[in-house]
Amino acid sequence: MRKRIFFLLAALSLLLVLTACGNSSADGKGKTYTVATDSNFKPFEYKNPKTGELEGFDIEIIEEIADRAGFKVKFETMDFDGVLAGLQSGRFPIGIAGMSITEERKESIDFSIPYYDSGLVMMVPNDSDIQSIDDVDGKKIGSRQGSTSQAYLQENTGAKVEAFPEIVTAYMDVKEGRLDGALYDLPNVLYYMNQEGDDKLKTVGDVLEGQSYGIALKKDSEIVDDVNQALESMIADGTYAKIYEKFFGEAPGDKWLGE
Repeated sequence: MRKRIFFLLAALSLLLVLTACGNSSADGKGKTYTVATDSNFKPFEYKNPKTGELEGFDIEIIEEIADRAGFKVKFETMDFDGVLAGLQSGRFPIGIAGMSITEERKESIDFSIPYYDSGLVMMVPNDSDIQSIDDVDGKKIGSRQGSTSQAYLQENTGAKVEAFPEIVTAYMDVKEGRLDGALYDLPNVLYYMNQEGDDKLKTVGDVLEGQSYGIALKKDSEIVDDVNQALESMIADGTYAKIYEKFFGEAPGDKWLGE
């Protein structure tokens, strides 16, 4: 009799475990996901020079989303084009790296709802004769490998495009006169100019291609809805605005205030 009760209890326990595992697999709760990211895109993601820890706006956003959605994250850093390739191949389930939502990218990966509005801007030396994107034909212009800025230059200008794994290399080359300019995402350009530009650089022309950043997920991801619901709740309760102000020093636009 005792053996029968023991086996019944064991079978019931196994059934409960299998049911719990099935639920976890279905919606992602309790799982740990690897997040592919860059480590040189301030203030979105970067390594603290003192601690070596990964920090930034993107990092805190995805950590908060994971907490609300009931899963855990661990990070793996690489060049930006490696993030894209890893998501497209299914190697990584999540990617966050100031990634613009584009129709082309949506063919091979999924995106969350937007979480940041950006655009492209041209940075040049103070004494440059470049006044807008219309003046870059034949000029050496830097960008980041695999980025929308590289694609924009190649498709819309006659510039001699030099793309780098790390955009800061292009910025440094502009500052030192090795490049005529660089085209990249507005917040990162402004951050570099403020922190390391040494008053040698300026932006010119209009902000190009208004873009929205999204959290990237492998195609047909099981957690798209969970991520979106968590992000929407962050915006609604003001958590998003607090994280934004921490890294950008000002309140976000009205659409992000949850009002």
